Amino acid sequence: MSAPAVPAQRDVGPAGPAREGSDPAERRARASQSFWTAVVGVPAIFSVLRLGVEAGGELQTTLLLVANVGPVNLLAGFLTTAARLLSTGLVAVFALGAVLRVSVERMPASFRRPLFARWVDITPAWFVVASFLLALVTWQLLYLPLLIPAFVAAFQLTPARLHEQVAPRLLLLAALFVGYAWLLAPTLRDAWRQGELLALLLLVAPPLLALGVTGPLPAAVIRPLASLTEAAVLAMLVWAALPVISTPVLPLTVTTVESTPGVTEDVRGHVVTVDDVNVVLLQERGGVRYVPVDQVRAQVLCPSEEELPRHRLRIRDFHVEDSLLEGTGRRVRPVHRIDAACRAVR
Repeated sequence: MSAPAVPAQRDVGPAGPAREGSDPAERRARASQSFWTAVVGVPAIFSVLRLGVEAGGELQTTLLLVANVGPVNLLAGFLTTAARLLSTGLVAVFALGAVLRVSVERMPASFRRPLFARWVDITPAWFVVASFLLALVTWQLLYLPLLIPAFVAAFQLTPARLHEQVAPRLLLLAALFVGYAWLLAPTLRDAWRQGELLALLLLVAPPLLALGVTGPLPAAVIRPLASLTEAAVLAMLVWAALPVISTPVLPLTVTTVESTPGVTEDVRGHVVTVDDVNVVLLQERGGVRYVPVDQVRAQVLCPSEEELPRHRLRIRDFHVEDSLLEGTGRRVRPVHRIDAACRAVR
């Protein structure tokens, strides 16, 4: 009589098909967790770091800010000043990830998908569109043309998708370029006269770049390019995050104080809180000052140096350093001249 058959054991070794993390659903879940952790965690960390930087690194001052700057105000301040950074990171991830995803579809199943490609796999289309809309309203107009190749890459909009036939496709492309040139013609002319070569490059190159940013990429460059782009995006975010972290959370003011009858003093700083007794000011050069309410004679709001324009270029009545949101706000409520107290106190 023959011996009973022994069931085959499942290979659970490192080379077996059942090794940990080989399940596509598990990999997808891990990619989803890492993506949403980055989206939610990075703004929270930045917000806390901003309070520490604004407090000058002093523990007691930091605790004072934490006690008076509520989470809602902190989140609102972050979205107001760092929405541009957040949207830049998301746009870069979605554009690069889409190109890498199309490229690895031709690779063997054993090929490890790049991180950005996995993030694109688990991100809903509405979130990608929302990220581009956030960038559209928060980016400076000077850098807004960069959204064109990024959008084309993120949604893989090749010229062939405009029309099946070549002739209508070329006509559509020509119409798009003519419309773009008409919109920016005065700005391009002014940039050429003023010698703003960087502005010319940022306004002219992106539409041309959009013609060739879609995938797939050659198999030999996928793996090194994936590692390089991930490191580059991380470095770009760190570099761009430094001024964001140092951007004040509180508004900058000049407060006129009369501590002695007939003698006034201008105090430049940020208002932390106001109550029935004191106005608490975080002075621009460091330190916290408690000013009795009855000694305050005047207070003006001052722009920071970062808000002052550096270019003399406009796009259809919008300054190139304004976003669509800022430009629309300035048209609704034009900016008044800078108060003399803001210029005098440094």
